[in-house]
Amino acid sequence: MLKFRLVIIPLIIILTSTCTKEKIEEKGATEYIQEIKKWDQRRIERLKAPDGWLNLVGRTWLKPGINKFGSAKDNDVVIESDKVPAYMGEFIFKDSIVIMKVYDNVQVLLNEKPVKESIMIDDQKKDMTVFEYGTVRWNLIIRGDKYGIRFRDLNSHLVKNFKGIERFPINEDWKLTANFEAYNPPKKILVPNVLGQIDEELSPGAVVFEKDGDTYRIDAIDEGDRLFLIIADETSGEETYGGGRFLYVDKPDSAGKIILDFNKAYNPPCVFTKFATCPLPPEQNYLKLKITAGEKNYGEGH
Repeated sequence: MLKFRLVIIPLIIILTSTCTKEKIEEKGATEYIQEIKKWDQRRIERLKAPDGWLNLVGRTWLKPGINKFGSAKDNDVVIESDKVPAYMGEFIFKDSIVIMKVYDNVQVLLNEKPVKESIMIDDQKKDMTVFEYGTVRWNLIIRGDKYGIRFRDLNSHLVKNFKGIERFPINEDWKLTANFEAYNPPKKILVPNVLGQIDEELSPGAVVFEKDGDTYRIDAIDEGDRLFLIIADETSGEETYGGGRFLYVDKPDSAGKIILDFNKAYNPPCVFTKFATCPLPPEQNYLKLKITAGEKNYGEGH
């Protein structure tokens, strides 16, 4: 009887240990899924926010001189909305300065106060001016040598009817530990955009990772406290947006390691609206890899 007990007790310990390990792994997987779901919810909230991408309803590039604006079709800048007057005022563009003048019978607000004339401060500066008429807002944007007006409607159709973005199943196998290979000095990389322009950006280094025995590298762009990655892969143009996807990662730790989580790869704003001016992946960031993680394409894309 004693021999039987000596055999059975270790078996019980092994079974208990195995069950405990499985429960820990299951709990970890569940917590990770919840982490990504919370990230996804915050992403949707940002898209629907007043400064998010879902409420864009217009973008017009200014010509030198006077640009009349309003909802009427014979304006130089047409606001495609029945929520604003036919003729509202003028944008006067001269020598890199844009002045907005508002007609007497129209009340436009700046910082909740009526304004009749104002120098417009563009979106490249911290104190950008944003003007309002009802739920419609607008501001000056600069893209290279182009100066334009971007319009938003906080109560737009897309904001009201947005149901979220389809994504690949959450899979922790796509959460990888990558190495950071610094460029000293930082390397200039060419980043095209949907307007056909090409910008020079400084890349502080490459994020290098392995997947299924192969090595891949992504040139990163410094965004202050994080690194910004613009990538395309073998799902681009099929399951995902043809213009690539974006991904932010924390800067490397003291050992030069980076957590690269493709479950957080997300669509550029051009997927939702034709009024965004998105950067496209630099040539070297086209990966010969099918990344079945993160957001899929939305609607027809742009």
